Amino acid sequence: MNASPLTLTKKTHSCVRLERNGQSLVIDPGGFTEDDAAVGADAILVTHEHPDHFSEARLRAGLEANPAAQVWTLRSVAEQLSAAFPGRVHTVGHGDTFTAAGLDVQVHGELHAVIHPDIPRITNIGFLVDSSVFHPGDALTVPDHPVDTLMLPVMAPWNKISEVIDYVREVKPRRAIDIHDALLTDLARPIYDTQIGALGGTDHGRLTPGDATRL
Repeated sequence: MNASPLTLTKKTHSCVRLERNGQSLVIDPGGFTEDDAAVGADAILVTHEHPDHFSEARLRAGLEANPAAQVWTLRSVAEQLSAAFPGRVHTVGHGDTFTAAGLDVQVHGELHAVIHPDIPRITNIGFLVDSSVFHPGDALTVPDHPVDTLMLPVMAPWNKISEVIDYVREVKPRRAIDIHDALLTDLARPIYDTQIGALGGTDHGRLTPGDATRL
């Protein structure tokens, strides 16, 4: 692991920006996040095709702002971008490794969590960045690698708080930071904070969109 610290900036919902040594990697700039979430990124990673994680307009803004920027994602998203940005969109899947924005990335997971048995499951991948920060997308994937910082999807149509708590317990990160939280009201936040903090077994916190922390 690089001795230089990573800076993590939380964007709205499931989008985060990781920066080190002047390079920037953005994960899941979707429709709920800021219009310029991917602008300035050297690399953009997308976990799956749902619009709260993948906004073609936001990716295009990032790719057009930086002609050297590249995307790593699964096939369903890559197929929507590859023609417009030839050679800059890379298709990856479970078990793949690559380097993006100077950071080593491992891909874990294959399927989106079950929303309802009547809804067909789509593909979903998670990204372990710098062997330390894991963003699972919309799944409770447990990577076969220690995780220092878990980006924790706290509130979604496909989960409940007991599953979130058990997920933290299974991954056993040093800390968990909330993502997938745009639908969580201010009334609910203290309940989630208290229960996940008390029962998850790790340091649990959340960042207001725009806030950053050193990892």
